[in-house]
Amino acid sequence: MPELPPVSRRLLLGGALATGAAAAGAKAAHAAPVSEAAGTAGADAPLPSPTPPRRRGQRSMIDVPFDVHGTVRVGMIGLGNRGSGMAEGWAAVPGCRVTAVCDIRADRATSVANRLAALGKPRPAEYGGSADAYTRMLRRDDIDLVYIATPWEFHHRQGKAALEAGKHALVELPVATELDELWDLVDTSERTRRHLMLSENCSYGRNELAVLKMAHDGLFGDVTNGHGGYLHDLRELLFSDTYYTDSWRRLWHTRSTASFYPMHGLAPIAAAMDVNRGDRMTVLRATATEPKGLADYRERFVDRSHPSWKETYINGDLVTCLIDTAQGRVIRAEHDVSSPRPYSRINSLAGSRGIFEDYAGTSATGGRIYVEPDHSGHSWRDFDSYRKEFDHWLWKTVGDENNGGHGGMDYVLQWRTVQLMRAGLVPDIDVYDSAAWCAPVPLSVKSLAAGGRPVAYPDFTRGSWVNLRTGLDSRESAMPPVA
Repeated sequence: MPELPPVSRRLLLGGALATGAAAAGAKAAHAAPVSEAAGTAGADAPLPSPTPPRRRGQRSMIDVPFDVHGTVRVGMIGLGNRGSGMAEGWAAVPGCRVTAVCDIRADRATSVANRLAALGKPRPAEYGGSADAYTRMLRRDDIDLVYIATPWEFHHRQGKAALEAGKHALVELPVATELDELWDLVDTSERTRRHLMLSENCSYGRNELAVLKMAHDGLFGDVTNGHGGYLHDLRELLFSDTYYTDSWRRLWHTRSTASFYPMHGLAPIAAAMDVNRGDRMTVLRATATEPKGLADYRERFVDRSHPSWKETYINGDLVTCLIDTAQGRVIRAEHDVSSPRPYSRINSLAGSRGIFEDYAGTSATGGRIYVEPDHSGHSWRDFDSYRKEFDHWLWKTVGDENNGGHGGMDYVLQWRTVQLMRAGLVPDIDVYDSAAWCAPVPLSVKSLAAGGRPVAYPDFTRGSWVNLRTGLDSRESAMPPVA
């Protein structure tokens, strides 16, 4: 591969990051009418998404570091498949201890506590048996970080309760499902001076972090568009009587038309485009196919005595969101868990000098690439050598595709979260990223209800997106030694 340009795209945009506001602000001023057009007349004008004023006493949480924690003490809420699967990872991170576990089903808390004790870890306190058991757990003074892995409908209230109890919160996707709830989490984080972060493990995927580094080093030229999403055939699990407790995830398909879960693919693309760090998403349009997949699967494979036969599915099989940014880029974010198809997060990024596509190549990485001047002849190349060259420092330090769930990225997320708190660093993913990445859930509902009409995208940073700053493209740093 040829030598990289002497000055990276990130430096060209913003000097040493702190000096980038003026250039970004000029483009922002040029692009402002896109988002502000919500108030103009005409059928094509974006539907409004008002920005509530910051309340007296609130201050931004951008670039606010964690206090230094010698040991990060974790309390866990929700111990189903996802939550219980993360418990051992938390306990394995140097300088981290699981001090309390909670689930409405008390036997799950006991099971997780037993597992950790069997591994020689301190036995966490157990909470459960009622819907408000987590509120009792939050009264403890030996919890620094609350990890939340309950069904989606509980994320907002539990995340907010954690912040108000003086804890930081790491919340599984999505952090909330309504716009007012997203704004409430932003405001609560600013008011309590505690961080709330989306537990976006795919943002720590090995390919995703390598592509992020390549984009910021200018390998794709000027980035113009990206595609990401969550395409995962969940039909068998959705109709399982045991996998999703009380069928909570299938029931969402009976009561909403949202793009439920595009964040796994959207978040890495947004990071590569410096969203909330020199660019921002301004407008969303949504389309949806007819809801055929779940009913068809039920017809063929589910006994007529099953309670699902009383359900009517209204959520489209494939919900696609097209998102514009202030810098003129376009993102396509997709969600489909109802169709027969191999798993994909799409994970594609393109610019004036080339393109990367994931889940498409024949190499061990699963990716393929075509960039100029390295390549010619209209022929894809394997991603292997590029990932090796641009491998993120986190993967070089702690990454192991055989360690932890989802090919190792779960443990990278957990290790990095603990390291940030123990070293007193600024989080890679803040409440503003979390809200922006989850906003397609309510925005897609609004757009689809209006026949695919564009909807203005909220600016959760309240104007601070123009300032360039680091995020997932973090500088290498060490885990503090354990005393």
